Amino acid sequence: MLSGEERETLVRWSRRAKSSQALAQRCRIVLGCAEGKSNQDVAAQLGIWPQTVGRWRNRFVARRLAGLVDEPRPGAPRRITDEQVEEVIVKTLEAAPADATHWSRASMAATSGLSKSTIGRVWKAFGLKPHLVDTFKLSNDPQFIDKVRDVVGLYLDPPEKAIVLAVDEKSQIQALDRSAPVLPMMPGMPERRTHDYVRHGITTLFAALDVATGEVIGSIHRRHRAVEFRKFLAKLDAEVPAGLDVHLICDNYSTHKHPTIKRWLAAHPRFNMHFTPTYSSWLNQVERWFGLLTDKRLRRAAHRSIQALEKDIRTWIEQWNSDPKPFTWTKTADEILDRLASYLQRIPGAGH
Repeated sequence: MLSGEERETLVRWSRRAKSSQALAQRCRIVLGCAEGKSNQDVAAQLGIWPQTVGRWRNRFVARRLAGLVDEPRPGAPRRITDEQVEEVIVKTLEAAPADATHWSRASMAATSGLSKSTIGRVWKAFGLKPHLVDTFKLSNDPQFIDKVRDVVGLYLDPPEKAIVLAVDEKSQIQALDRSAPVLPMMPGMPERRTHDYVRHGITTLFAALDVATGEVIGSIHRRHRAVEFRKFLAKLDAEVPAGLDVHLICDNYSTHKHPTIKRWLAAHPRFNMHFTPTYSSWLNQVERWFGLLTDKRLRRAAHRSIQALEKDIRTWIEQWNSDPKPFTWTKTADEILDRLASYLQRIPGAGH
């Protein structure tokens, strides 16, 4: 006798594409028996032995649906002890090989007496990657906390009747051409290019990212002095509607604090400068946009002249502005400062 729920489950298991063939056949056996058929009739219908039908009929009667699932089979006895795993983890975290700066699977295997595949599985289980290294830089800005709160406040709660622009310049953009033509990608073979290149000059892109809409105002100059930055500010003044205050998020580059810029700002009171802390360019959203520009347009491009490079940059900005995508800032200032505080606790003397 089957309950409605059991019958529904058996039918689903017997038809589901992801069910194993063995499980689907067992479900059909039970469904056939539930119709009042004998073991011989069900066996003939399914093309199996009557003994097989009897075995799964009894399993279902005794354990219901759980009886149709394969029981876990005993595997080979474990050969790696907890002590050996602990030894590998401790050596990975607290020691280094005598002939290298970091462990490899081969060197750890030779030291521990385990196989390289075992070392790889242990490292994967504990999320250890000795071959990787990351970098960091601590800000020494005495106004770090105040500046973080100021910039993050503009992202999360921008002032009314104002526009917030993340501003910076991407300098030293090189017009590079390969010394030989690029060989295109083919089946089984990646795109190939020579490692050497020919320089055709450099240019600088000044960019202002509207953090609310994602649109970018760009200006290209061959140099990046205070004179060029003042021209860029004049362009922003012309393109931003007159009724809006302008809040600019900039880094601490000397060009942004030049007396020429200070005089221009004094003559244009609707412009307000907000500086990120030193060594904290990650706070400026336009840096992320520069990364997209580099990855999608510049890194693998070839330009035979500085004019071709500048045309490519302008075209990419136009394409971006046709469908802009603003970056979503989610971390509050308190969350950033708490995370930094917990990070500093791991670095001796970092808080002084």
